Amino acid sequence: QVQLVESGGGLVQAGGSLRLSCVASGRIFSIGARGWYRQAPGKQRELVAFISSDGSTNYAVSVKDRFTISRDNAKNTVYLQMNSLKPEDTAVYYCNFVIGASIYWGQGTQVTVSS
Repeated sequence: QVQLVESGGGLVQAGGSLRLSCVASGRIFSIGARGWYRQAPGKQRELVAFISSDGSTNYAVSVKDRFTISRDNAKNTVYLQMNSLKPEDTAVYYCNFVIGASIYWGQGTQVTVSS
């Protein structure tokens, strides 16, 4: 079994920063891509950023130049540094890992940005 545990969410004022972390544990053989998604109330879950196994990154247009995804392979961790936060960034943020032929999701962490 593989578990993903997220941390780092919270309440922040517009213009502030937060750093999300997601740690994978369990039977991990080979981690492929890692990503962050978010889901705001009444909206579909959307991709925020992902980092491929070769280290290349991709971002949603809405967060490009404000958010940075990174990873620590030794710690089976993926991070999302979020700067210049806006009220429209308010959502539950989920991480996911591709491990082998499976995709695993974290439980989600709430990020609330006040205006």
